[in-house]
Amino acid sequence: MKLNNSSVYSDRTWKENGFFVPSFDREKMIEKTVASPKWVHFGAGNIFRAFQANLSQRMLEQGLDDTGLTVVEGFDYEIIEKMYRPHDNLSILVTLKADGSVEKSVIGSIAESCILDSAREDEFSRLKKIFSADSLQLATFTITEKGYSLVNAAGETVPAVKADFENGPEKPSSYIGKVSALLYERFKAGEKKIAMVSTDNCSHNGDKLYDAVHAFAEEWTKNGKAEAGFIAYIEDENKVSFPWSMIDKITPRPDESVNEILAKDGVEELEPVVTSMKTWVAPFVNAEESEYLVIEDKFPNGRPALEKVGVIFTDKETVDKVERMKVCTCLNPLHTALAVYGCVLGYEKISDEMKDEQLLELVKKIGYVEGLPVVTDPGVINPKEFIDTVVNLRIPNVFMPDTPQRIATDTSQKLGIRFGETIKAYAASDKLDVHELKYIPLVHAGWLRYLMGIDDEGKAFEPSPDPLLEKAMSFVADIKLGETDTEKVKSKVLPLLKDATIFGVDLEEVGLSDLVITYFMSLISGTGAVRETLKKLCN
Repeated sequence: MKLNNSSVYSDRTWKENGFFVPSFDREKMIEKTVASPKWVHFGAGNIFRAFQANLSQRMLEQGLDDTGLTVVEGFDYEIIEKMYRPHDNLSILVTLKADGSVEKSVIGSIAESCILDSAREDEFSRLKKIFSADSLQLATFTITEKGYSLVNAAGETVPAVKADFENGPEKPSSYIGKVSALLYERFKAGEKKIAMVSTDNCSHNGDKLYDAVHAFAEEWTKNGKAEAGFIAYIEDENKVSFPWSMIDKITPRPDESVNEILAKDGVEELEPVVTSMKTWVAPFVNAEESEYLVIEDKFPNGRPALEKVGVIFTDKETVDKVERMKVCTCLNPLHTALAVYGCVLGYEKISDEMKDEQLLELVKKIGYVEGLPVVTDPGVINPKEFIDTVVNLRIPNVFMPDTPQRIATDTSQKLGIRFGETIKAYAASDKLDVHELKYIPLVHAGWLRYLMGIDDEGKAFEPSPDPLLEKAMSFVADIKLGETDTEKVKSKVLPLLKDATIFGVDLEEVGLSDLVITYFMSLISGTGAVRETLKKLCN
């Protein structure tokens, strides 16, 4: 059993071993998609293979569409060269259910895979042709929040972006520069309509994509590298729209236990590829069963009927409410709390943390007690039911091999939205008192403790990658376990706690810094102090 066209569609062993094999005419689908592309997706990672590609497959299986997807990779070209194309753009999706069962599917909805490289004429000319097609309705994105940024951590324009601004759309090298060049091609082809849909897990994602593309349109027009009408084209949402969306589906790195299941079934060549850019990619992706995708319904050239396969289409205000519900209250803050404390307590699986009495109580307090009072019910998803699913089914799912170390990545970039918005809501309320917050400050103290890079047993561990890690760690570098001088500690960490770019608010200004420091002093009082503090506060 090899993951390629000839094996999947001729070897009955796939179905005999419980794999879902697509029944639609894939050859015909590919032919039609290549001729009349409708949906392009940027970002060939796990979330795409588990979610968007599966949505397209369900559409094809139910006869709701007759074209599939074109996937485009713009960061790590080897993903396409070493994983997609050798497997005829097929993939295996293993859905890990909370009841312990697994669902195995061959995903065949990807018609073609492309490389976003303007230096490769064959690749870029194909993308230009796709973006000139009348049939193209939408381009979706999963390139991470950092993918939309045109500046570095210091706020300086990235060199590749700066060069692209000056040189124009002919051969850009930055990601958004190349995307903007493709949009310019669509503009020149007759100002054809399209929806540019970010489905990345970040606040107001459509605006982030718009701002980045608009910056290129502005610079190119100013430099005489693009026709004057290009800016107006980008700014006209009746021609080019940038809808907001909220996405939620956990797709951890492919797990060895899943590899073993597939190998036992007889699937060959399962070895993962580690690219030269250190991307770890396998022929399969494992994901949880739960999934949510809510999109602002703004598609100037029409769209697939994705609402028939579970996508919720609504207005911008509702998307915002759903996104705030998830990111600020009902999921992401709980994840970050578990990530920070999980690393310090030596956990290697998020699901195992949910068996920890104190950590379970911590996330319940953050979600139900401190979060829910400031959630606006979006109407399309019930907030309490969402948290119930998160706490009782999703995070405890023992078959989801997610780790606190993965979720702790880029924590400095997450604290402001995941906790800062709730703090702001309390501070602005005439019914709620910001000083009633006890558990969100405990997470902030936990992050300070995490930055020490020492676990609760006193052993060193390596904190997860974070663009501000070195800077943040410098505030606790001289603090040792057993330190009792509160004023000394306060003088070290207060400048960090006052940084509203990290926490979303100045924690001293809102009156929470002293509590964070009190908790931190308890957490650093010695080995085992993290556990003792949690026992004291989370029983």
